[in-house]
This record gives sequence, C-alpha cells and structure tokens, in this order.
Amino acid sequence: MVFLSEIYLSNKIERFYFADMEIVKILVIRFSSIGDIVLTTPVVRNLKEQCEGAEIHYLTKKQYKGLLEDNPYVDHIHTLDRSFGELIAELRNEHFHYIIDLHNNLRTARVKLRLHTVSFKFNKLNREKWLMVNFKKNKLPDLHIVDRYMETINVFIDGNDMQGLDFFIPDEDVINISTFPEIYHSGYIAFAIGAQHFTKRLPLDKIISICKKINRPVVLLGDKLDAPVAEKVKSAVGDNIFDACGKFNINQSASIVQKAELVISHDTGLMHIAAALKKKIISVWGNTIPEFGMYPYLSDEKSEIIEVKGLKCRPCSKIGHNKCPKKHFKCMNDIDESRIVSLCDTIFNGKAIV
Repeated sequence: MVFLSEIYLSNKIERFYFADMEIVKILVIRFSSIGDIVLTTPVVRNLKEQCEGAEIHYLTKKQYKGLLEDNPYVDHIHTLDRSFGELIAELRNEHFHYIIDLHNNLRTARVKLRLHTVSFKFNKLNREKWLMVNFKKNKLPDLHIVDRYMETINVFIDGNDMQGLDFFIPDEDVINISTFPEIYHSGYIAFAIGAQHFTKRLPLDKIISICKKINRPVVLLGDKLDAPVAEKVKSAVGDNIFDACGKFNINQSASIVQKAELVISHDTGLMHIAAALKKKIISVWGNTIPEFGMYPYLSDEKSEIIEVKGLKCRPCSKIGHNKCPKKHFKCMNDIDESRIVSLCDTIFNGKAIV
C-alpha cells in the first residue's frame, strides 16, 4: 500500500510517501474531559474510515478510558496513569507517523517534543475567547468546535462525513428501564442537573420549579456531587422524580439518556453525549455562551438552546466560576422557565414547536 497525504508546512506542500507500508499509526491526544472527548469522536471516525490502513491510537487520562473502549474506530488507548518517562517510552515503541493534538497545552507539547513526530494541533482560540470574556468583542469564528477539530485533519481526509458525534454504550451498561417505576415505562425526560462549575448550573429552586411544572416523569442525572441537590428535588417534587445521581456510571447514564424522549441539560458532558445519541435536547446556558462553539452538535432538529441574551456581563468566563462575580446571577436566575416547560410539552408529545 502507498499512503499519500499533502501536508502544508510553512506555506508549501510537502508530500510524504510510505511505500509498501501496511499500517500508518496516528496518535490522537485529548486528555479531558467527558464532553471534550466526545467532541473529538468525528476526528477519530473520519481518520479511520478515510485513511486507508490507518491505526488510530488515543491518549487520554485514565478516568476517561471508558468513553473510548467500545469505540470501533479506536485501535488502542494510552492513559496518563504512570510516570511521564514510562508513558513516553510506551509511545515511542509505537513509532507513530503523525500526532493529532486536540488538547494543545504544555503537557501535549512535552509529549510531541519527546516523540519527534510530525504533528498537527488544534487552535484553541484563546485570544478570541479572552476578548469576548473581557471586552465582549466577538472575534470568534461562526464555527462549531467539532468543525475546528476537523480542520486539524483536513490534509488527511476528503471532508467531514457529517455523521455527528459517536458514543458507544457497552452491552453490560445498557439499562433495563423496566426496572424503573412503572410511570417511566411509557417515556420520560432525562434532566442532567450537574455541571463542573456553579455558574453553569440552574439554581435549586429553578430546577424544582421546572420539574413541578412539566408534569412528566423525570430522571435526574449527575454524579455523586449532584446527589444532595437531587435528593432535595425529589423531596420537593415527589414520585414524578427518579433520582439517578451518583447511582450509575457514565455509560449507564448514557443508556438512560438514550432511552429518554427528551433531555434537559446544562452546558456539560451529558449534553454532548445526548447529541451523539441524536436526542432532542433543551440545553440551558448560564455564564458560558454557545458562540464559544460547544453547543449540541448535529443533534435532533427539534433541539433548542435556552439562554438569557443581552446581559452585559455575559460571558464572564470561558469555563465557569464557583459563584457569580456580579452576585446577581442573572444568566441563570432570569432563565425563562415557561419556555422550558412549553418545549417539554411540545417535544415530549411530538408536537410542532411554535
């Protein structure tokens, strides 16, 4: 086999020929987190399917290995669970031809420096994000982060296959909904109540109010840190709530999302998993903004974004804060609950959205 690609370096085209080579090894790097790794799956798939003879390796943190183990487009997973020297020795033994750096930080720079391999890195747009956060000057491209990830591998592929995100649930993690209370057997709404930062989460009273008003069976999803909030929601709302926070692993939570009629989520990992599973999503945005390019990618066409537009303080961070810097938290406190409730009714029942 002859592997041929055009690689643009210093504004000129260099051609790399690998005669009589059966395997071309490519290392994709993204250390964290759940949502960011899910967002890289189109890169992995397109490389595997469009590059003849490609063997795709993925380097990530150990705790995120489970997100990729059942991905048929990933041939081998390397993890950050040992000394840096041991990791580099393992990677060197693979003799990679290319590195696709989708994290682009100091640690990935160290990896690339030690491996001495042709590499391509993702543009994080830190300057543009800084301008947006600090001066509200929008110099951000009107482009989803997935499409920016894909630009990193343009020299290898003919184009994005536009099949969206991937998420593969292991058979052993598929949840049998018949084990849930009977009211959930005819359909339910999955509500991902967590997020890494406080300013990306709806306040407790808002969550309770929404759950009371939608009058549908609701499964609350989140990790153990979200469990105290979930308990308060269930206590306030009653049997209409199934508290799954901290009771299932991420793949099992994805299975619950997959079987839901509708997903409500903050800007968080489960939102991207829901998009990968082509679910109808109501995504609720606080201090972060969809313009950063991380809104649900190619999800169901009935998906909707809920946000408070026009706030001079928003976005106050490209990631999030532990408390509102302005102390009023209007980006979440002023969220239109009636709009969410109305969308739940129309989407859940398959009606047209008006």
